[in-house]
Amino acid sequence: RSRPCEAGKLQTFSCVNSALGGRLAVELGRLLSTNHCGAASGPPSHIPMHHDLYLAGVDEVGRGPLVGPVVAAAVILGPSHGIAGLADSKKLSEKRRIALDQEIRSQALCWAIAEASPAEIDELNILHASMLAMQRAIEMLTIRPARVLVDGNRMPECVYAGEPVVKGDATVAEISAASIIAKVHRDAGMIELDRTYPEYGFAAHKGYPTAAHREALERLGPLAEHRRSFAPVAKALAARQT
Repeated sequence: RSRPCEAGKLQTFSCVNSALGGRLAVELGRLLSTNHCGAASGPPSHIPMHHDLYLAGVDEVGRGPLVGPVVAAAVILGPSHGIAGLADSKKLSEKRRIALDQEIRSQALCWAIAEASPAEIDELNILHASMLAMQRAIEMLTIRPARVLVDGNRMPECVYAGEPVVKGDATVAEISAASIIAKVHRDAGMIELDRTYPEYGFAAHKGYPTAAHREALERLGPLAEHRRSFAPVAKALAARQT
């Protein structure tokens, strides 16, 4: 039976749902590969809403925050998933996202969530770390997709046929689903981090560079989970070293 991701820990999760409706979740240690991801760019073609049996949708969340991993998800819904209301996760209320997250995890044919750590973000830069997280999510799918569609205008390194789709989280159901479960997973990680460091206010701002977060950085200093290559964090570090 599938179970929620342990928020805030650098782990990769995958789940496959059998045709009989049973569910098997496998928790796996985070992949430690430092391989860089290739990024194929170019103008993507217009792609209508798809319902291919083994179409995988991929999206990432968490490029902008100053803290924590960037999170990616890959989802194969299948043609009979029956999930209504899939949309870009940013346009859904938190309550609706959580409800859809539960539906996706229980009804999708297969899903996987992966991360690239703050250290990897600092080493690779946020773009390449995002590509790495998406590559990991695709590789963790326990059903081989016939095609992979990725939100945005770049494609991570991938052994399957696929292409990027600009604004795919609003037009491709599988990408919308990936966006939702990645967002819920990352938000849960920020809530867990807030329990350990409540003075930073992570539960409220989810690590984004709000005025409150910047003030806490200046007053308290960066945590190990902060992205040191990001300017506000680097500034706070430098200030504490003078």
